[in-house]
Amino acid sequence: MTQPLFDPADFRLPPGIAHICAGGETPFLRRHDAALLRYAEDKSNGMAGRVGQEAQIEAARAGVARLWNVEHGDIGFVSNVAEGVSIVAESLAWRAGDNIVIDGDEYPSVVAPFAMRRPAPELRIAHGGEPDRLAAMVNERTRLIGVSAVSYLTGERFDLSGLRAAADWVGALLIVDYTQASGYLPIQASVADFAFSACYKWLLGTTGVAIAYWNRRRQPDWSPASAGWHSIAAGGRGYETVPALRPDAMRFTRGNPAHASIYVLNSALDYLAGFAMPDVFAHIQRLTAAFLDRLEACQIPSTTPRDPARHGASVCVASPRAKEMQEALAERGVWAWNGHGRIRFSFHGYNGMADVERAVEALRAVADPG
Repeated sequence: MTQPLFDPADFRLPPGIAHICAGGETPFLRRHDAALLRYAEDKSNGMAGRVGQEAQIEAARAGVARLWNVEHGDIGFVSNVAEGVSIVAESLAWRAGDNIVIDGDEYPSVVAPFAMRRPAPELRIAHGGEPDRLAAMVNERTRLIGVSAVSYLTGERFDLSGLRAAADWVGALLIVDYTQASGYLPIQASVADFAFSACYKWLLGTTGVAIAYWNRRRQPDWSPASAGWHSIAAGGRGYETVPALRPDAMRFTRGNPAHASIYVLNSALDYLAGFAMPDVFAHIQRLTAAFLDRLEACQIPSTTPRDPARHGASVCVASPRAKEMQEALAERGVWAWNGHGRIRFSFHGYNGMADVERAVEALRAVADPG
């Protein structure tokens, strides 16, 4: 039987609980207590403490760059994915007739920054389950493709290389949200022009900070439409000329980043560095594949693609009783995530096959209470 890859004792996991909701929140690493204490000490230590905080920022940038296989200077930070996508949306000179391509089940943080613009670009919305449905929506007026690497709603994993080719065909940008992928899926972020990720899920961090990636090789002239003291280049005082922006992706970060969250992120990145991402991914895929097999045997349908090449770490079950079922699962010691008419079971390295078996047994009971 597959045992956990991570030591469950490293996490604040309540005893007797099968924690299968990484797609919502992962449990806190116990090592983060020391990270928060380091932040408290640095914050209290005057200018020397600020030097320590800046060192943490640079260490986190380097850690993310290694994880995403990109350059250190391509990594910046925003407070959340919606802020990062909004900064890109506001920076583009939109033309009449421009459109963006999205999936009908895309996460709002990827879509709303464009849909709320006035005038808004046309939204070309792909529906269904065909793997190439987004690429099929691209036309000569497509300015941007926005996609989550893995769907929050169904657990589907998208073909980013194919979307890169579709974007290049018409000279469009590709924006990727890696929130449901980063921390277990091997990532080559350079496939995107811009990419973002929250840090409180598989990355094992916390809320308050999100990763912002700027592909400077593909978009060397990009500039945001707004700035703050932190995003402008160091230099002299005065505003007789427009201040220059920082030359790297920290131009995303208009004010102080959330330092406490950065300390926690560093602690998480250090922990994840002890495991090869292909090994984490292989472990999770064993669990998701087994879970899907058992659901099929129990005749419980899932909206997650069965093909391992097309799903990530989550398996989703749609039901009009999703909230009731999730609460009933919790009473049986199985923590899953509810929302949008589906229950999502999301695995990470602290899970093992025993969690799969327990979740299937509990789901069978709550799906058919009689």
